[in-house]
Amino acid sequence: MKLNSILLVFILAILFNSCFKETKISKELFNGVDLDGWIIYGTEKWYVSDGELICESGADEQYGYLGTEDYYKNFLLNLEFKQEANGNSGVFFRSTIDGTKISGWQVEVAPPNNHTGGIYESYGRGWLIKPDNEKDKYLKMGEWNKLTIKVYNDNVTTW
Repeated sequence: MKLNSILLVFILAILFNSCFKETKISKELFNGVDLDGWIIYGTEKWYVSDGELICESGADEQYGYLGTEDYYKNFLLNLEFKQEANGNSGVFFRSTIDGTKISGWQVEVAPPNNHTGGIYESYGRGWLIKPDNEKDKYLKMGEWNKLTIKVYNDNVTTW
């Protein structure tokens, strides 16, 4: 399989804070070793190298996704990503999947001028929140970037 693009690399630890009513639970989603607790959808190649979660395009260059085995209703997700090639990625939540077709909300992760941090509803209304391209000056191609996603009931915030 040729390496034609690395879409998204997550840092060693992705911390997940769950806020259910008055209970706060902190859970590390990625163990930095393997894909335990995750499900691969599609033909993209997902693996762990040097404590980083790496995605490469599959041979057929079709969409693919990595999902958690568990469902999270309300959460605070802190992650770091490195965008090394032109590609479209993101964090889906409150979504359904059929093969490689995901319907639902996504926080966009993409190269500059493609609305990273925006909220997009796939196979639905399209852009729900489309950030101003001026904010892309904070997105550093080829470097680690931080993203926080807070979902509580019907409220979604990214920064």
